[in-house]
Amino acid sequence: MATQFSIKDGKNWKSRFFTIWGGQALSILGSQLVQFALIWYLTIKTGSATVLATASLVGMLPNVVLGPFIGTLVDRWNRRKIMLLADTTISLATVSLAILFSLGAETIWHIYVVMFIRSLAGGFHSNAMNASTSLLVPVENLTRVQGINQMLNGGLNIISAPMGALLVEFLSMQAILAIDVVTAMLAIIPLIFIQIPQPSKLLDCSAEKDVKSTVWQDMKAGLKYVISWPGLLIIGLMTIVINFTIFPAFSLLPLMVKEFFGGNAIQLGWVQSAMGIGIFSGGALLGIWGGFKRKIFTSLSALVGLGIGILIVALAHSNALYMAIIGAYITGAMISMIMGPFYAIIQSSVEPEMQARVFAFMSSVGTAMVPVGLMIAGPISDHFSIQSWFLMGGFICILMTIVAMSIPSVVNLENKKEETKKAATNIVFEIN
Repeated sequence: MATQFSIKDGKNWKSRFFTIWGGQALSILGSQLVQFALIWYLTIKTGSATVLATASLVGMLPNVVLGPFIGTLVDRWNRRKIMLLADTTISLATVSLAILFSLGAETIWHIYVVMFIRSLAGGFHSNAMNASTSLLVPVENLTRVQGINQMLNGGLNIISAPMGALLVEFLSMQAILAIDVVTAMLAIIPLIFIQIPQPSKLLDCSAEKDVKSTVWQDMKAGLKYVISWPGLLIIGLMTIVINFTIFPAFSLLPLMVKEFFGGNAIQLGWVQSAMGIGIFSGGALLGIWGGFKRKIFTSLSALVGLGIGILIVALAHSNALYMAIIGAYITGAMISMIMGPFYAIIQSSVEPEMQARVFAFMSSVGTAMVPVGLMIAGPISDHFSIQSWFLMGGFICILMTIVAMSIPSVVNLENKKEETKKAATNIVFEIN
């Protein structure tokens, strides 16, 4: 029989959450090492912006095309089992690629396929973990936990970039891939022993009988939920415009370091580490300070800072790599200050059984135009400059902040919390 409990009654939530969190942290480190190694491998082997843009495109297609479907399934299925299956799938894909490298049979399309599989499984995993956080952490601690998550992201970027550069110099690709498999196992072990609470379905008060909904009906319900929240929908549409330039620009950063600054994997590691230090610093500040009382003001203020950081990278001279490092640091710090409060708004305002769909829809909407940006950015950057994309992205961030501050539904985004509370009746948390 399922064990019933309330989050607020859980005295040991920290031990449960951070044990799982620690395993996931190690797995993310392994994944980042592999990502660094594969991207640098493609950079050295091809020297093509189009290849790098295609790699980024392949890695994000699952989120863009299948995001709403993935989120719907996560809300329907056992989230702990989803994370277990996702980690296992990623490990198997990585092992397959390691075998190909050991045989000398690897091709670029093999790398694309593995990136796609890792991204698809990662989409299930990240949505399950994000939606589970509000079930494992008391609501009053969500913003600080998001700050800690941003610190984790920054800390891992600090470690993974230089470590990845060193590993590329001294280890074979199959050895680096093996590290990812080991760290994935360390993420799986805690999930075997620790249960994650599952939200029950909201009862449909208008129905006389309990009729089980289909996947399509659940997906439409999630879409209607997001559309009914104008401020959230507008932020998603704004993200489309911002990501159209920013994501393609940073996906081409390895080539910019190599061709424009004349650097190697070590210099690329410096830039990425600077961004990691920035993310860590922003997360630490958020964890201590907690941001403005209105979380959305914290995010919007940081969006201006993000634009400034990106503009510094864009305007750096070819013999001034240190300027790009400074810009990367500011960019990283602002990313933490944007994402932490925004995630906390969703986790504290949206019912647990709807969160995976909301996260997935926002991710899908936010990255919808990125593939178009990548397809345009790659060929154009091969003929012109990568810096132009950074320049455009910086100005767009600042412009979008001005637009957002003039829209009442965005400024008052957190008012949705009361509406969702009224809708969330008869929710029972149970361990499956």
